[in-house]
Amino acid sequence: MANPVWVYVDQFKGQATPSAWEAVTAAKSLAEKLGGGITALVVGNGVEGIAQQAFEYGVEEVVLCDDPSLLDFRVEPYAAVFAKVLAEARPKVVIGTASTRVRDLFAYASIDLECGVIVDATGLDVRDGSVIVTRPVYAGKLLCNEMAKKGEPLLITVRVRAFPAPQGGVGKSGTLTRVAPVLTEDQVPTKVLDYVVEEGEVSLDGAAIIVSGGRGVNGPEGFEPLRALAKVLGGAVGASRAAVDAGWIPYSHQVGQTGKVVSPDLYIACGISGAVQHQAGMRTSKVIVAINKDKDAPIFNLAKYGVVGDLFEIVPALTEEFKRRLGK
Repeated sequence: MANPVWVYVDQFKGQATPSAWEAVTAAKSLAEKLGGGITALVVGNGVEGIAQQAFEYGVEEVVLCDDPSLLDFRVEPYAAVFAKVLAEARPKVVIGTASTRVRDLFAYASIDLECGVIVDATGLDVRDGSVIVTRPVYAGKLLCNEMAKKGEPLLITVRVRAFPAPQGGVGKSGTLTRVAPVLTEDQVPTKVLDYVVEEGEVSLDGAAIIVSGGRGVNGPEGFEPLRALAKVLGGAVGASRAAVDAGWIPYSHQVGQTGKVVSPDLYIACGISGAVQHQAGMRTSKVIVAINKDKDAPIFNLAKYGVVGDLFEIVPALTEEFKRRLGK
């Protein structure tokens, strides 16, 4: 466990999240510059398969804590394992995806480890032996380079889709080390009672295509043409804060400074003016298409393609054309 770079593999109900493997790509790029391999930390219940996946993605060592008390993510037992293992190993850097769970875990464990945390990284480098993290600031208008001087390991979360997923191999293996949980069930103050899942919706997290609506959809029913387009494209439905605040769509769909930060391959903004707060959540999208009646809407300054017109005419026409071309 002497590798300088570790990666925490985020998982839910025994399945690694797709963005967890993007963190492995980030870790590999940094390990090459620091000299050394990668160690993955996998915590949960019924997660031994994730350890094998990590080997297939090029991780040399895996530290595994698999226990029934870790079935559901609760920050107290997860952070106890995380802090204990890393306090003993003391790697230089630990990288994880910027999910809500990982942000919670890294912030909580950093207190015990007395180390720094840098979030939302889009680039990693090494300069004079120090790790330099590139991350967006000022609602994504600027990129800054940061470093932490307080203790090791430095904990870094990487923005979803900022790094590509690695290519998996077949039959690869490595060193597996098992560790025991630190807290017993009666020592954990929180319990998970249930999960509420939105059926039939593609999650914004890691979505390659997002169709978003704003004030211009004029009501909850205005999201129906957007859902139809998203379904044809296999994408997710997003929304601006104005649409969420109006009660037209749940908060889980909100993109922006106070919602989710996304980086899809294609972002279609329908009836969204493009306030700075919204741009903060989607400006790193690879291709942005804006549909708006107002030709002076700020979103057009960010978009690669813009359509000035009525979204209720344009979106259904796009949906029909995509159906034809995609054979659906």
